[in-house]
Amino acid sequence: MDIDVLGALAVRENGVSITPTAAKPRQVLALLALHADQVVPVSALIEELWGTEPPRSARTTLQTYVLQLRALIATALKETDGTRTPKDVLVTLPGGYMLSSAGGTSDVREFDRLAGLGYRAMDAGDAAGAARLLREALSLWSGPAFADVHGGVQLDMETRRLEETRLCALDQRIEADLKLGRHRELLAELTVLASRYRIHENLHGQFMLALHRSGRRGEALSVYQRLRATLVRELGIEPSAALRSLQRSILMTGPENPAAVPAAARKRLAQVG
Repeated sequence: MDIDVLGALAVRENGVSITPTAAKPRQVLALLALHADQVVPVSALIEELWGTEPPRSARTTLQTYVLQLRALIATALKETDGTRTPKDVLVTLPGGYMLSSAGGTSDVREFDRLAGLGYRAMDAGDAAGAARLLREALSLWSGPAFADVHGGVQLDMETRRLEETRLCALDQRIEADLKLGRHRELLAELTVLASRYRIHENLHGQFMLALHRSGRRGEALSVYQRLRATLVRELGIEPSAALRSLQRSILMTGPENPAAVPAAARKRLAQVG
């Protein structure tokens, strides 16, 4: 079974799509696919479909959706040798259901694997390896997780969690690129990211560094002022001590030596977020 959730939902068994078009069966499959090879409790599936006020018929209706998914699986298994049945793929277990991937692919698992390798490379001082691995991990995302699924409580929570893992990997990939001196190449990307994530301090700090190292000290300081104004206006807080330290370092370093921003300031910046 091949599972993609980092973008549009796509689940294939034997190369054939088993992704339903109806909204609620899609929710069921999405949650099962994210947790492939693990039991998803009936209670979690019911909460996903109906929130905190499920109908009395919730369990029966859920069973109907499971049967619909198994019908799609049966179609996908027609050309196989028959050793694997729909009930082997979508398994009923005490307290819940499990989607068995039978060792197939999962974009979430591959992302976690590559990102983990990237983090370890970064910790070992291998910025080039970290940048390559994290870029490969991030390339698995084709859009927001579950982009074409109308999520309930469970999927919304999982979508936020996955987005946070993506942002962490993105942050570290940019950090690796900065270590490799790719500040000019990062400017266009960071311009977009700073606009999209208006209160994300680490991305703004990385943008400031990239601008300053590119000889654009005034613009780097303007990025700080815009972020500060947004934080004060929307959250009532000042930028972190790490970001204030970076701003002071840029002010003190001056435009003639942009590469000389103190290492201590850069280290504190890496701990923001």
